[in-house]
Parts: sequence; structure tokens; C-alpha cells
Amino acid sequence: MSTAKITLEIMSNRFQAIVDEMAQALFRTAHTVFIKETQDYGTVLVSPEGEVFAASRRYGVLMMIGHPMQEAIRAMGDDVREGDVFMTNDPYATRGMATHLNDIYLWTPVFHDGKLICYAWTFIHMSDVGGRVAGSIAPSSVEMTQEGIRVPPQRLIREGVLDETFLNLFLCNTRTGDDNWGDMKACLAALSTAERRLGEMMNRFGPEAISKAIVDVLDYAETQSRRVISQVPNGTYTFSDFLEGDAVGQGLLRIKLALTVKDGEFYMDFTGTAPQIRASLNLPTHSQNGHWMMITGMVNWLCTREPTIAYNAGLVRPMKIHAPKGSLINPDPGAATGARYSTSHKVCDVIISALSQAVPDQLPATDSGQAAILLVSMPDLQTSTTRVSVIQPLVGGSGARPMADGVDGTMVILNFLKNVPTELLEREMPEVLIRKYALREDSGGAGKYRGGTGSIVEFETHAPFTTVTARNMERYQFPPPGRLGGTPGTTGYTRLTRKGKGAEQIGKIDILEMDAGDILHLGTQGGGGYGDPLERKPAAVWEDLLDGYISMATAYDVYGVVGDLTSGIDVAATEAKRTEMRAMRGPLREFDFGPVRDAYHARWPEALHDAISREVMPLSRVQRQITHGALYDEIDARLDRGEVVDAADVPDIHRAIQDATRVSKRMTAG
Repeated sequence: MSTAKITLEIMSNRFQAIVDEMAQALFRTAHTVFIKETQDYGTVLVSPEGEVFAASRRYGVLMMIGHPMQEAIRAMGDDVREGDVFMTNDPYATRGMATHLNDIYLWTPVFHDGKLICYAWTFIHMSDVGGRVAGSIAPSSVEMTQEGIRVPPQRLIREGVLDETFLNLFLCNTRTGDDNWGDMKACLAALSTAERRLGEMMNRFGPEAISKAIVDVLDYAETQSRRVISQVPNGTYTFSDFLEGDAVGQGLLRIKLALTVKDGEFYMDFTGTAPQIRASLNLPTHSQNGHWMMITGMVNWLCTREPTIAYNAGLVRPMKIHAPKGSLINPDPGAATGARYSTSHKVCDVIISALSQAVPDQLPATDSGQAAILLVSMPDLQTSTTRVSVIQPLVGGSGARPMADGVDGTMVILNFLKNVPTELLEREMPEVLIRKYALREDSGGAGKYRGGTGSIVEFETHAPFTTVTARNMERYQFPPPGRLGGTPGTTGYTRLTRKGKGAEQIGKIDILEMDAGDILHLGTQGGGGYGDPLERKPAAVWEDLLDGYISMATAYDVYGVVGDLTSGIDVAATEAKRTEMRAMRGPLREFDFGPVRDAYHARWPEALHDAISREVMPLSRVQRQITHGALYDEIDARLDRGEVVDAADVPDIHRAIQDATRVSKRMTAG
């Protein structure tokens, strides 16, 4: 490390100030609700080699440091000039920098006397980039061409001159062209801010000092990261969880991890994860080490262990990833990826749960697992144009922590997603009425520390031809697990009340058509609890009861607290009740998955999933997808008949399916 430590600290803080100022410029000049309220945008500085050396920790998306930028830089070649601005949204051409088409990246090179020093980089989530549905994302899309216009890395501006032909082509393929261009100009404002501030730094310190500092802040963060990781006991820790593909006819899709900790590095092997699917839940990581949508939980843990750690891509250098090609988390080119965050979030849950086995007192219980974006489009009754906007990010509660309750109504892993003020939404979408927006009672898992509560959103449309889409709806089947004696949180729900009719359960939303007077009711999940519920202080239980977080039944049946609202807690009766409950229950569990998932594990042991994965992954992509579903269907049918099926039977079952298919083809041909 050639930069002196004091100078390095100064440089690091100046870089941090620049990305924060970029973020403010973008945020203050953006046009759409999703940027100026929900704050789904990002600003970073990138080394010439493609590593993020500064990212905001205060504004916008707070998980930018693991972006693999090098392929986008390489795609533009050597003819890069001052005043150029580049653009892309292509997950495959950028090898996992972009991960779905709605994320639009704009970046510019920063020069000094003709020498490239670094890049300034921005991204925004566009509310619409074309495709088969308003908002562009539907879980049921089966290929990327259905999800909007795809832009490989290319110049938007050449030496200060805008390519208006390309810009018009791009915007006319979207439903919200004017707003999209407004958000893109906000990105350009952020890039100009970065160029100006970096120019001031180079004039003061010199370009050589800046270039050295870029290298050194990355190395410094790596050193800090390895020091924290080296304190984790060496070993291999395994965990698996399931993505719920029922809304797109895919059933449960396993994500499996073997996390090996050795010599200050994490090696994450996802062998055994389900193959890619014909739906938009695929996550295009290209098996990039330290990929930003895989390691968010790890980065949060590092920052918790060392709060002053340098925040850049050096942190993720020790995080090695193996994601099998053709799997759900490393799909082949062309696969739909719009709703990929469902998969990303489940990957983070799996990683945190695996790591928690090594350091049980440092990580929380599982959070709600859902970050669904509820998007609505409807005709403007005055102008007959189409309005598109986000109702709310549907985020549940965070998992309880080893020393405190979970956060209510939001998740630490996604705390950058802000809610949309009701007044602003109803002004921009005057045909929408928010009937209820509140925390959800009895949703957080019980424990010594309670899981964060979910939330309730109810809205009514006053416009005909209203279309609602929602991506990333998860944990409707299996609840977020509790840890070390804590109980699971709740699952989510969606109900629809048609005008003049009663409410009906409709489960996850793909594409929902509503009419004037219809009401949609949504409840998000609570986080898992942490620790023994009978160790929670009775006063804390009673406070939760009075605040409406739990019911009287939960206070009595789960926490063993006896009392009434008039006279308060009966201390003696509470102690007696808790003594009785301790004597009757079994041992506390490291992970409490709940009875539904326990029953599933009894029916489908891990070894059976492993055998299916080994059988299908060597096949071609289409054969893999067909065979994966066929094996699960056939084994399910045998289990329903009471047959015993184990891992050794899977190859024979596969051959039987192939033989039956051949016979069917011959009979059809005949």
C-alpha cells in the first residue's frame, strides 16, 4: 500500500463524498416515483479495471459494491473519449452487471490530460422499458424478449453529442418515454457532478495520487474484509431453502449452498441448486465472484463487525462463488430475469443461515423474504393516456437479532427501499384510493427477541381496465424460519374483493386485471423470532400487546404471559404458566421451519433433491427443464400412492419416464 494511511483516509472520504453528492443530484432531479420516492437508483465510482472503489452508504441502493463492471468496459473497446456517455441494460452482454432490463446503466470516463483515471457510473430502475405488460416485468414471462427493449453496451453521447436517433428508438419502445428521459437526464446530472468533483481532486492532489489511491482503497478494504472473515471458524456449513415457483407453474425450486470458510475466504458452492426455468425468476450472475446480488447479507455482516470498514469492491474479493451453468442462479443467455430479486433474496437468506451456524451470536433470524414491487397501470380518464406507477414496495419485517427485536415493516437487507407517501401516490394516480396501510398483528415470529412485523396494504381502483403486476412475491408457502428457539414468522396473503362480491384468496399476483370498485388486500410476512420466547421479558410482551403487534392469545399461548387489560400482568400466574410450558415442550431447535415445511422435508429429504439434481444437470437446457419437472411429478405421484422412494431410485425413474415418452411418440406416429 503506497498511499500513506492519513492520506488514504482523506481520499476514501473524498471519494465517498463524491458518490453521495452524485446520489443527491440524481435523486433531486429525477422524475418518477420509483426514483424520487422509493429510491431504486445507484451511484458509484469505478476503477479502469472495473471495480467499484466508492459507493454510497446513505442514498439509493446500498448494495452496489459487488457489481462486475469489467465486461461493460471491455465491450466499449479502446476508443473511449472525453465527453462519452455509455448505456446498457443487458444482463448477458454485461455478464451480470445488469440483471434485468428495467435497470438502466449510464456511465462516463473521467480523464486528466488525456489519461483515463476512472469511470463515474449510475443506474436507475425504469418503471417501464416496454415488453408484454406495463412495467415490463411479469413472473410468467418465459424469455427476455418478452421483458422489454434490450440494449447491449453502446454510446448514448459521443464527445458531448447526444445520439438522438438511438435515444428516440429506445424511448419509443417504452410506455413512459418522457419520464424515462427525465430520469436519464438525472443520471447525466450525477455524472457531471462526479466529473467536476474528481477534476477538483486531481487539481489539488494530482492524477497520479488519485490513481494510487484508487488501487490502495480497494486493497485496504480487502485486507479489512479478510481480517474479519479469518475470525470465523474454518469449516463447511450447508443450508438450503426453496423458491416458490407456484405462481408460474414451477413448484418448489431448491437453492442449496455449501459454504466453506478457510484462510480468510468464503467459498460458496451452489451445486444442487435447481436448473433455470421458463419464468422470470432466473438470476444471471454468470458465477461472478462477489456478485452484488449474491453477497448482500455478507457485506452487511462485515459492516456490522467493522463499522468503519472501507466500503468498496475490495470487501467482496474474498467471496468466491460457484454457480453451476444452466442453474437458476447462472442461466443460459436469453432466459427471462425480470423477477430475479425473488431468487437473489432467497440466496441471501441461504448464505446468512449457513454462516449463522459458524457464528450463531452474530446474525439474525430469517427476514420476511419478500420485496415485491406492486405496480399499477390504468387509463387516465381525462386524457385517455396510460398512467404507470408503483403502489408500494411490499416488504415484510426483518428477522429478530441476537440482541434486539427485528425491525417492523421493513428489512435490514433492503432498508434502502423507501415507501411511497399515500398523498403523493393519490395525487399522481388520482383513480387509486389507499384504504389501509398499517403493520400486521401477530406476524413476527416469537422469541426472546420478536421478529419484525409485516405490513398491510389495501387499495381500491376507481378506473376500468386497471392492470396490476407484482414481482418477487415470496414465502406464501413456507414461513421465514425462527432461530435458536424462536418461532417462524407468518406467510403472506393476497385477497381480492370484486365490486359487490366477497373477498377471495388469490395468492401471488402475476398479471391481475381489476375494474372500478375492486379492492386488493395484501399482507406481508413477519420475520423469524430469535431465542426462547419464554425468556422474553413479560413487560416487553405486554408492551407488544398494547401496541397491537401481538394478540392476547399470542401473549398467553406462545409467551406464557397471563394478565388482562384492566389490571395488567399477573406475575405469579405468568411464572407458573411458563414453568408448565417449559416442562411440556421438547428441545429448542436451531432452525424452526414450521409444520408445513417440516412435513415437506419428511416427504422430500435432501438426498432425494440431490439425486434429481445430479440426474438433470448434465442434460441440455430444454431436456433439463422438462426432466426436472417430470421427475418431481412422478416421484410425487409414487409418494401419494404410499410407495417408498429414495435417492438410489432416481436414475431408474428417469429411465422409466424416457421409455414412456418413446412409447407415446411411437403410438402418436402410428
